[in-house]
Amino acid sequence: MIRKARPGDETDILRLVRALAEYEREPDSVVADEASLSAALFADRPLVHALVAEHDGRVVGLAVWFLSFSTWTGRHSLYLEDLFVEPEWRGSGVGRRLFERLAARAGELGCARMDWSVLDWNEPAIGFYRRMGARPLGEWTTWRLEGEALAACAGADGSAP
Repeated sequence: MIRKARPGDETDILRLVRALAEYEREPDSVVADEASLSAALFADRPLVHALVAEHDGRVVGLAVWFLSFSTWTGRHSLYLEDLFVEPEWRGSGVGRRLFERLAARAGELGCARMDWSVLDWNEPAIGFYRRMGARPLGEWTTWRLEGEALAACAGADGSAP
């Protein structure tokens, strides 16, 4: 069963986020905790959302998403932050059902598209996304500003404390 995440799911969501980080060879990068996930996902007006896949009461899959905006289309896009299915459930259709539910949600919200990132070595995920009809945007490169560089940039114009 695919359903919206709800308060009380934080432990399972964090467990799957950590499992994803382990799979992506970044196990020490997760700094989120149950409280931060709860605050983000279950706020009065959340800016991030999650779907979970459940089997016999156990959460076995996760999709975390939020809306972005395309000035080119003049419409929102659904950005898929994380899609993860426990290894023993891969190939069972859980990931496909999560992805299809997200596509349906994007349609309900009037989104022009769905976007996400995938590691270039993650061949199983790349194959999955290709089977779903997606295509890579090879000419685009993902960039990031974080940590001390983010803080320094924020203070560069003198407006940050």
